[in-house]
Amino acid sequence: MFARGLFAPDRTPWPDNFAGLKQLTTDAITKLEGLKAAELEDFIGRDMRFEFGEMRLDFTAENFLLSFSQPNFYFHATTAYDILRWKGMPLGKRDFTGRVRVKP
Repeated sequence: MFARGLFAPDRTPWPDNFAGLKQLTTDAITKLEGLKAAELEDFIGRDMRFEFGEMRLDFTAENFLLSFSQPNFYFHATTAYDILRWKGMPLGKRDFTGRVRVKP
């Protein structure tokens, strides 16, 4: 759940198949593409609270992104990548890092 100034993880059960997970990803991309730069800029300096069960953590919006959300994203992405490699999926560094965006 995300409301202005509050983020609480969605506790809806995850899909039990790949098609359902793919749909969640597609829905997230659609929502992100609908955001305007001005909407994001408007968050800077505002209060942000993370709630999970009884836990409450207060941040500014930018500190929530940079010191909590982004590190958590990379931790979980790395862990999933490592588990897939351990299970034999042929993944390399480039699969994790993606395309390098060099200056033309």
